[in-house]
Amino acid sequence: MSQQSRTVVENAWKAFASHDSDRISAVFTEDAEWLAPPGNATAVALEGPSHLVGRKAIVRFLAEDFPRFFVRDVTVTFHGFYADGDRVVVEETMTATLANGSHYANDYCFVFELRDGLIHRVREYMDTARGHRMIFGAVPQ
Repeated sequence: MSQQSRTVVENAWKAFASHDSDRISAVFTEDAEWLAPPGNATAVALEGPSHLVGRKAIVRFLAEDFPRFFVRDVTVTFHGFYADGDRVVVEETMTATLANGSHYANDYCFVFELRDGLIHRVREYMDTARGHRMIFGAVPQ
C-alpha cells in the first residue's frame, strides 16, 4: 500500500506541474481539502482562502491561480517522499519568479492523505514569515 500511495502522490505532482485542469481533477476526491497555514503570503496576495474545500476549488487554484502568481522558472526540488499506508509526506523546496518579477524560494512539507487511491486531504506547511518577506518585503505584525 505504501508504494502505491507514494506513486499516486508522485503522479499528482506531475499533474500539478501541467496546470491541466482535467489531469489535476483526476487525482482528487470530490470532497478533497487543501489546508495551508492561515494568512500565508500566497493566499493573502491572491486574496483567497488558505483552506480550499472541494476538488473544484483545488483545481482552480492549481490550474489558474498558481500559474498567474508564480509565473515562470517554477522548480520543485524534492528532498524526501515518505509513505506509510494511505499517508505520504513530501519535503521540498520550490523556487519561482513571481508576477512582480521577484525571486521566490521557500521550503515546504506536505502531508497527503489518500482515500481509494485519490488525494482526500493535503496539509501544507511552510515558512510563512519567509514567504511574506519574499512576496511583500515584510512580515505582517
